[in-house]
Amino acid sequence: MAAKEASVAELTENFRNSNAALLTEYRGLTVAQLKTLRKSISEHATYAVVKNTLTKIAANEAGISSFDEELAGPSAIAFVHGDTVAVAKALRDFAKANPLLVVKSGYFEGAPLSAAEVTKLADIEPREVLLAKAAGAFKATLFRAAYTINAPLSKAVRTVDALREKQESAA
Repeated sequence: MAAKEASVAELTENFRNSNAALLTEYRGLTVAQLKTLRKSISEHATYAVVKNTLTKIAANEAGISSFDEELAGPSAIAFVHGDTVAVAKALRDFAKANPLLVVKSGYFEGAPLSAAEVTKLADIEPREVLLAKAAGAFKATLFRAAYTINAPLSKAVRTVDALREKQESAA
């Protein structure tokens, strides 16, 4: 009984300390495949095979009830402590190569996610790409502003030069 209580406490802590939790079914995957999956997400998440009953209790204690209906069959959860998008991408890519892995649902920033929403999350471009695009747009805006500010000045300079040439040729 104490072991079950310790497991529930550990799972509850994992739910509370994670940016997100992504629920999967791994029926039919080998130990080697699970090891490969764990390694692919280890930078941003821990992947734990869980007991459904204990997980339901722990999730409810952490204020998450969205997994209640999904906890059936062999379940494992990716507890995300880093980049949620990177973990969703890794799970999606692994599932494409290993169709026995099924992403069932998730929980992210206080909201439940369906399997389709987890897939949409995986389709978001990486943070670095989004930042680069924002920086490029900002740089383009600055160049346009600089051109707009400098255009009247350069026109005035050209006008003064033309007047000066005209006066010199008249004299």
